[in-house]
Amino acid sequence: MTKLSVNINKIATLRNARGHNRPDVLQAASDCERFGAQGITVHPRPDERHIRYQDVRDLKPIVTTELNIEGNPTPDFLDLVREVRPEQVTLVPDAPDAITSNAGWDTVRHQQYLQGIVRELKDLGCRVSIFLDPDLEMVRAAATTGTDRIELYTEAYASGYHADREAAIAPYRAAAELAQQLGLGLNAGHDLDLDNLAYLQQQLPGLAEVSIGHALICDALYLGLENTIQLYRRQLA
Repeated sequence: MTKLSVNINKIATLRNARGHNRPDVLQAASDCERFGAQGITVHPRPDERHIRYQDVRDLKPIVTTELNIEGNPTPDFLDLVREVRPEQVTLVPDAPDAITSNAGWDTVRHQQYLQGIVRELKDLGCRVSIFLDPDLEMVRAAATTGTDRIELYTEAYASGYHADREAAIAPYRAAAELAQQLGLGLNAGHDLDLDNLAYLQQQLPGLAEVSIGHALICDALYLGLENTIQLYRRQLA
């Protein structure tokens, strides 16, 4: 079964809008787990516009499933990871001013750099995942970095799903099949929702985990957080 990791960045965005502690990010993470989430994902950015570095420190001792920290491996990010030692680190090449992640790594160009980062993170006891577009050359190059998994950036799939879901999923299926052949674990994330998630899961062999935040939190406004998490879990059954 594919695991659901809930990205709680948007809960932190709402909290930060008023400058107090409502909603409580730590309580939200615990509630997500209680409601069925099989992991908690956070993506701290340098400006701390949603998840703050201190949030990550505070989350580590209370998350009972699996903590996944996403981000660009800048010196500050790596210092945080060394301190917190999450179960999984997802390396994302986002610029400091990016609204959201919008591209995968060029694992050919950044091969040596990624090898060093992956080696250090694995020495810390973290599982490592590299954020990738569904490009076969990039998947092959990712396998030589030593990473445990790749995470497929699914924005293009989500954008094309309603027009032609078979065409939209085709490059992702090919990337997933190659990842299996190369011994890489497979994650996926970005713009996944209750409409497109089940088909993605059915079509990608070996899909271990999806991380979903924006759409899930939007749905929770209308459906309630507990019900929403259960609905997403059913799409992955």
